[in-house]
Amino acid sequence: MLAAFITSFAIVALAEIGDKTMLLAIVLAARLRRPLPIIAGILCATIANHLVAAFIGSEAAAWLDGPVFRYAVAAGFIVMGLWTLVPDKLDDDDEEPRTRKGGPFLITLVSFFVVEIGDKTQVATIALGARYHDALLVTAGTTLGMLAANVPAVLLGERLVRRISLKWIRYAAAALFIALGVAMAWALWVSSPSP
Repeated sequence: MLAAFITSFAIVALAEIGDKTMLLAIVLAARLRRPLPIIAGILCATIANHLVAAFIGSEAAAWLDGPVFRYAVAAGFIVMGLWTLVPDKLDDDDEEPRTRKGGPFLITLVSFFVVEIGDKTQVATIALGARYHDALLVTAGTTLGMLAANVPAVLLGERLVRRISLKWIRYAAAALFIALGVAMAWALWVSSPSP
């Protein structure tokens, strides 16, 4: 089951680069200037959000296990790959952490948890939970992937964004999602009984 952890880590680490939550991490770091509480907030928000997402995916797979559901999960990975090609931007509504009450940890915790709802990395976590049927390993992988992308964003901020080509990283993440979806669909097709 090490594949569940490694795949979850790689997909989220790549998909998160240039994502809305990474941009939020840069904004929070620039405004709050307290990296450790911000990183702790990202960690806790991601664990909570992704554990629920991986559990939903895993439970859905247990209830709906069958070829149609597996093809739907494979198609979901392909759609996630295409979605990853669309660059994210931070909406004006998301740029208000300074005006909210609470310290950097609480501001980050709430902001990250809310912004991550419905985000492509959360949807990917649901699909990964459905694919691997292991909510804990998927959550561990996606959480570390989220930290791998966001800790440098918190510590280095805009200097990092200027040096990394977000376009090529989006392409790599999209290719990983699509390859996983195609491989899963291919394995299902090859293993299905002939008519």
